[in-house]
Amino acid sequence: MLAPLPLSIFLIAHNEADRLGATLAAVRDLTDDLIVVDSGSTDGTREIAASHGARVIERGWPGYGPQKRFAEEQCRHVWMLNLDADEVVPPALAAEIRGLFASGEPPHPAYALGIAEVFPGEARPHRLAYTLRPVRLYRRDRGRYSPSPVHDRVDLEPGATVGRLKAVIHHFSVRSLGDQLDKLNRYSDQQADDLAARGVEIPTWRLFVELPGNFLKAYFGRRHCVRGAYGFLTAMNYAISRHLRVAKHYERRIGGGGRATKRDRRAER
Repeated sequence: MLAPLPLSIFLIAHNEADRLGATLAAVRDLTDDLIVVDSGSTDGTREIAASHGARVIERGWPGYGPQKRFAEEQCRHVWMLNLDADEVVPPALAAEIRGLFASGEPPHPAYALGIAEVFPGEARPHRLAYTLRPVRLYRRDRGRYSPSPVHDRVDLEPGATVGRLKAVIHHFSVRSLGDQLDKLNRYSDQQADDLAARGVEIPTWRLFVELPGNFLKAYFGRRHCVRGAYGFLTAMNYAISRHLRVAKHYERRIGGGGRATKRDRRAER
């Protein structure tokens, strides 16, 4: 067994018993500081996390950014790696991360990691799968997660350079189409709340173009088209969720749940 790296690995979780074990097993040998912050799971998530050697911490759900910032504060090492509970680090990426620390301190204070979805029926991401590349590996003294309840990103201090790793995280995000749509529907509630809290008002005309525009964005721009019929269906789910975000915002603005105060400002995409 290889020695652990000077690296903390942290996750947030809620009812992830069916996926969390594979995520933790893939990185257990990389660290001696594995943290899972759980927000009230009832399916055995905490027990699975503990069985893989994680420190399990219970905390109610304050939103994505605040929960991840809390998890950062539990880490013992300066270097941190964040994963979601449905993301698996393949051996090639684990070796690449080890290589960064082989000669001591990595050359950059932060690294962007590719994240590619693995759909049901697939063993690995499609070779043409769309890949997001957020910062996930970073020094805690050079960056922290945004406090936003809906925007899941690391804010780096000015001048911090970002390296890029070649291997990608395998993202098993879709349990089923129904589960995916339920999750996206709940997230659209949080997005509408966030828009109202920030005083953002989306122009009414967006109601009419959000669904078809975002279907095209997902199906062609994010290359769901290479996944056949299932790619078509997941692109539709994405488009519906983006439509719901705008629809709920509009409903609240006209009296169904709060009113934005700054007009004609575009929402963040």
